Amino acid sequence: MTPSKSRPAFLQALTLAVLLVGCADAPTNVEFDGPVDLALPWAEAAPAEVGMNEAALRRAVEMAEANPRFRSLLVIRRGRLVTERYFGDARRDDLADVRSVTKSVVSTLTGLALERGRLTRLDQTLGEIVPEGALDLDEVEKSITVRDLLTMSGGWAWTETGSVGYNQWITSGDPVGYLLAKPHVAEPGTTFAYNSASAHLLGVVLSAAVGPLPAFANETLMTPLGITASGWEVLGPNEVNGGAGLTIRPLDMARLGQLFLQDGWSGTRRVLPEGWVGQATTAHYPWTSSAGPTRASYGYLWWTDEENDAYMAWGYGGQFIYVAPRRDLVVVTTTTWWRIDGESAPANLSSQVLDVIINGVLPAAPPD
Repeated sequence: MTPSKSRPAFLQALTLAVLLVGCADAPTNVEFDGPVDLALPWAEAAPAEVGMNEAALRRAVEMAEANPRFRSLLVIRRGRLVTERYFGDARRDDLADVRSVTKSVVSTLTGLALERGRLTRLDQTLGEIVPEGALDLDEVEKSITVRDLLTMSGGWAWTETGSVGYNQWITSGDPVGYLLAKPHVAEPGTTFAYNSASAHLLGVVLSAAVGPLPAFANETLMTPLGITASGWEVLGPNEVNGGAGLTIRPLDMARLGQLFLQDGWSGTRRVLPEGWVGQATTAHYPWTSSAGPTRASYGYLWWTDEENDAYMAWGYGGQFIYVAPRRDLVVVTTTTWWRIDGESAPANLSSQVLDVIINGVLPAAPPD
């Protein structure tokens, strides 16, 4: 989950405690005995057709509708679009500013770069990847690995909230230099500290290996999934915000979630390298910490929901791609997160959205 105006309060606690129904004439998925071809329009289904409780799902929609900040709620069950609701003036083709969901996409691009040999291994260091003189790395930073950036354990002193948090970083004019100027307070790879700038640095490092990030994303991920509309916040020449800069349609967020649910397959095509989904969505820390109505830990820029056997891409103020494999379920939410007043407001909104997902949608979809 990614802050924009201020960091959600529950992230401080964690640190311390550690649906596109296409044109009517387009082909659709009609067979469901294997992975859905995500480049095709979604096939729709009534709740009962995919083993869902219609009354319970209706209550979940009503919960979302009652929250004035909800923009969308999408539910995919057994590969079929069961619910696609937009609220207020939101429309299907609107691009949602999904904040830290971006991090999970950058994580996915990292796996694709490894598969293509652009990176050699997760323990490859920044000193090995970044051309000499391209970044002002000190000796500690040269030893930081790709895995360290994926697990938020780069070791910098970092505060994500308040006057010296995300806002000061994003407006600094030198996002990478701002991070690299921070002192080191932990050995790389040892301590979790939520840090949007380090996720952005991973995107910059990735760009050094694969070229411009949007082009690589389109080639390896978006186009294979039939995603034709997305955008990235530009921070400088050939540099996009890898921490919180992606805009994408909710229905295409669902495609990304379903890709992970299908272990990286789209139809008969393997899009993600074998084993990557499991690595990225396994908790890499022994702690779990209360975050709204769930217990969360952290993988490779993906959050894990240990209580519900699920994982999620989590963006500031309630942007979620929530994947529950045992329920064969993907839930997507977006909200109006901007102009949230107060330090705790983003966390409160995230908790309200998680309440809709966990106490609304999940009970409607019993495990298979």
